[in-house]
Amino acid sequence: MRKLPPVSFHAGYREYLFGSASFSRGHIAYNDQVPILDTIAAISTPPGRGGIGIVRLSGPDALSIAQRLANLRAPMEHARARLVDIPDPSQVSDDPEAKPETRIDEALITWFAAPNSYTSEDVIEVAAHGSPVVLDLLLRRALSLGARLAEPGEFTQRAFLSGRLDLTQAEAVRDLIDAQTLSQARLAASQMGGALSARVAPTKAALIELIALLEAGIDFAEDDLAVAPAAEIARRIDEIRPPLQALASTFAHGRILHDGLTLAIVGRPNAGKSSVFNALVERERAIVTDMPGTTRDTVTERIALGGIPLELVDTAGLREAADEAERLGIARSREALADAAIVLIVIDATEIAGKSDGGIQLHEEDRRLIDAVSGRSALIALNKCDLVAESLNRVDLVAASAKTLPVLATSAVTNSGIPKLRDAILKLATGGAAAEPGMLTSLRHYQAITEALQGLDDAGTAVSADIPHEMVLLDLYRALADLDSLTGKTTPDDILNHIFASFCIGK
Repeated sequence: MRKLPPVSFHAGYREYLFGSASFSRGHIAYNDQVPILDTIAAISTPPGRGGIGIVRLSGPDALSIAQRLANLRAPMEHARARLVDIPDPSQVSDDPEAKPETRIDEALITWFAAPNSYTSEDVIEVAAHGSPVVLDLLLRRALSLGARLAEPGEFTQRAFLSGRLDLTQAEAVRDLIDAQTLSQARLAASQMGGALSARVAPTKAALIELIALLEAGIDFAEDDLAVAPAAEIARRIDEIRPPLQALASTFAHGRILHDGLTLAIVGRPNAGKSSVFNALVERERAIVTDMPGTTRDTVTERIALGGIPLELVDTAGLREAADEAERLGIARSREALADAAIVLIVIDATEIAGKSDGGIQLHEEDRRLIDAVSGRSALIALNKCDLVAESLNRVDLVAASAKTLPVLATSAVTNSGIPKLRDAILKLATGGAAAEPGMLTSLRHYQAITEALQGLDDAGTAVSADIPHEMVLLDLYRALADLDSLTGKTTPDDILNHIFASFCIGK
C-alpha cells in the first residue's frame, strides 16, 4: 500500500481553521484576543438598600483607579481582600498639608490580576455597605477617574471575547441569575461548566476529521488516488448525525425547564376550581365561598413543580353569564383556556348524574370542555370526592366519557389526591423525560443543531448522487459553521449584541 505524504490542506479548510476575511467578516471569534483599551465600571448588586453593595471595575486602569478611589491600609495583592477607607469626595486633595480626609464608609476591596479574573482583565471589586448613596458615590468617583459606565452584560461579554467563556457558558451566566427554581439553577450551573460545549465537542471533532479526509482527497486527486470511497464517507456522516439528533431531542424538555409553562384551571361554577388552585399553590391565594361564581377574573400564581416554573391560572366558572362583569370574566377564562400549555378541567363529583344503564351523565358544559381540549395536554380532576361514596368507581366512569384524558379523584378540602395530581401535571409537562447535562434550553441552540443536521443531510445526499467532493465539502463546512455558532466561534455581531444586552448592568 502506498504511504500518503503529509496532507496539504485545501485553502478552504486552512482559512476556516486559521481565519480569513471570507470566514470572519461580520463575525467575532471568541478565541481571538480582542484588545481592550478602556476600563468599565458598574454597580453589580441589585438596586435598593442592603447589607453589602458591590462596585466592579474591569480594564487596564482598574487597579490605578481603585488606589485613588480608596485610602489603602496595605498594598494590594491578587485575590486578597483589603480593608479600606472611602473618603468623602468633597475633601479629597492631593495636597500633603491638607487636613485628614473624612471617611464616609469602610469597605473591602479585592484585586483580581489579569488574566486570573472573570473577564481575564484586571478586575476590582469594592464591597461597601449597601447604601444607594454610597454606591452611587463610588461609581461616580470611578467614572471621574477615567472609567466608563459599563453596558448591560459587558463584563461577561469581555470574558467571552477573551476566550475565558464560550457563548453557551456566557448565556448560562444570565440563566443562573434569572433562575427561579433550583432545577433551573442546576442546569445553568452545568452549562456554565461547559456541559453543552463538551457534549458537542466529540461530534465536531469527528466532522473536522471527515473534512480533513476530503480535503486530502482533493490534494491527491492528480495522483488518481481515492482517499475515501463514497461508502466510507456516507458511513462517517451517518455516525456524526445520531449524537446531534439526540441533542436536538432534548430541546422540548430543556425549553420547558428554562421558560416554564402555563396551566389553566377551568370548569363550571362551584366545581372547586379555586380550592384546587389554592391546594396546588399551598396557600389561600384565591377567595373561596359556597356561592357559585365567586371568581369573576383570572387569578395567577407562579409555583415550581419538579423544578419547572408553572404559572397557575384560576378562572371564572363557565356558564351563561348573569351580568356584564361575569360575562367579561368568562371571556377571560376562555382566553386563558386557549393560551394555556396545559389545561386542568375540574368537575364536581357530587353533580354527576347516574343513568339507568349504570353509566353517568356529564353536564353539557363539562362535555364541551372535554371536546375543546381534544388533542391538547389536559387532564381532569374529579373534585369533592370526599363527599361521595365509591369515588373510584366514578373516576372510571368519567374516564370512559373523557376519551383519552387522565382522570384523578381529588378533594381540595382534605388534600386527598392532590399529590397525585401534581405528579400527573409534571408528567404532562415533561413527557416523563428527566433533565440531563448539556441539554438544549434556547431556540438559538436548537436552530444551530438542526441547521448542522441539515448540512449533514445535504452532504449525505450529495455523496449518494456522486457529486464531487468539493461540493460535499460546502455542506460539511456549513454544518461545522453551525456548530461553531453554538459556542460563538463564528457568530454575527447583531446576535452577540442581542444576547449580552439581555444581561443586567454590572454582569
